[in-house]
Formats: sequence, structure tokens, C-alpha cells
Amino acid sequence: MTRLSTLARRLTVTLATLLAVTAAPPTAQAKTGTDKAPKDFVALRTVDPTIIQEMRYFTPHNFVGERIDGYRQPLCILTRPAAEALHKAQKRLLRQGYSLKVYDCYRPQRAVDHFVRWAEDLDDEAMKSEFYPNVDKTRLFLDGYIAEKSGHSRGSTMDLTIVRLPARPTRPYVPGEPLLPCYAPKGERFPDNSVDMGTGFDCFDTLSHTLDPRIQGRQRANRLLLKGTLEALGFVNLAEEWWHYTYKPELYPDTYFDFPVSSKSLTTHK
Repeated sequence: MTRLSTLARRLTVTLATLLAVTAAPPTAQAKTGTDKAPKDFVALRTVDPTIIQEMRYFTPHNFVGERIDGYRQPLCILTRPAAEALHKAQKRLLRQGYSLKVYDCYRPQRAVDHFVRWAEDLDDEAMKSEFYPNVDKTRLFLDGYIAEKSGHSRGSTMDLTIVRLPARPTRPYVPGEPLLPCYAPKGERFPDNSVDMGTGFDCFDTLSHTLDPRIQGRQRANRLLLKGTLEALGFVNLAEEWWHYTYKPELYPDTYFDFPVSSKSLTTHK
């Protein structure tokens, strides 16, 4: 790549970042001065210990390729109403031979900031082959894959999937191992014990749109099972990501927290 083209890519990212900042809700408050969560945040396992947790940002198996800032434990933290609603969804799925599995729950602002720094570093494409093989990194802000604020930081949003029981363990990711596209057939992409949703988690591709017409058959049925189960209990899906759901109404619709993902952040922890 020439120096001129590299400069042009960096200018594109800078412009996209500025647009993302100016588009942030004017009422948003960032709670960055405390390491303690409000009392109505809970560890999901204290509400439902049967829901499987595979907290990807605590591991290097994510689009950045390293553990993300603020994830001190592989722990799902949510506002209590969101956790209790997930418990109800889990009871319905267990009767059908399935379990929920969460990939991410509450996400501190410092983690979102980590994503932004990574997106601005156009030379770091270590995980591109798996997570964004068809997306130029200069477009991550413009296409909405990365933003300055995340609903996850408000505490009622989670990324999740469904696992057929009995659940088989998912093998650990080994840093440096060969990467395959997140939209490859299930038997070829990185192994996951979830049902086949047509793409892997955090796949930056239009195939991840929940109702993308190219996703049919069993893959579509699996997405609709997750969607129908959760929406019946007050969750709202982000149309661009089959795994992304927010419980409504949110306790903190305009507040973005920054306490770490750790049991020590919680008023009551186990």
C-alpha cells in the first residue's frame, strides 16, 4: 500500500470517528469515575446458573485478537430485570431441549474505547480473516460495526445464542491458529457448540442480519427460535446482528457505565 493510500484510509477513519462522536445521544451520561455498579446490577449466574457463559471479550478470540479492557473475569453482568427475563426465556428453552449461551452482557465504556482505538489502527488486521473478511477496516465506523457508545454499557443488552442439550464443550481458541471466515459452513468455521445460525458470533457481514433472505432452512429456524423466545418476553433484536438483544424498558436508557466486569464491582457478589 502506498503512503498516499494509507493517508487516505486514515483520513476516512478520522472522519468516521468524528461522525460517530457527533451522532452520540446528547443526553448520554458516562459514569467513568467509579468501579462499583448500582445495586440493581447482578451476576447472571446468581439469577440463572444454567445459562451457559462463553464470555468472548475475556479471551483473545474476538475481532481485536486480545482480551478487551475492563474484562477482569469471564462474567455476565446485567441489570436485574434483564437477567430475570433471560431466566424466563431459559426455562422455556430448557423444555425444548435447548439452553441459552451468552457471549457478552454488560460492557464497560473502557472496553468500547478499546474497540475504537483498535478500529483506528488500520495496520492491525490480525483477525480480519475470521471476523470481517469482506469489510475494509476504514468502513467499520461508517457501516456501524464500531461506535463510540454501545447499548451494552447501559446494562440491559446482551449477545447470545442457543445450544442444543446436552452441551458439548467448545475447544479453546489458540492465538495464531489459522482463521476461517465467520460465514463459512458450520463444520469449517471455528467450532462453537451452539446451533447453526448461519454465521459465527461477531461476524461483520450482512449475512449476520437477523432476517437476511439468504439464510434459510434450519439456520433461519434457529434464528427465529431465539428471536421468538426473547421477543415474547420483552427483548428487542438489533436487526443487523442475530445475536444482539436488549431488554425493554431499560433501567438506564441514557447512562453508559464504566465499572469493570468483575464480581467485585457488584454490591452483592458471589
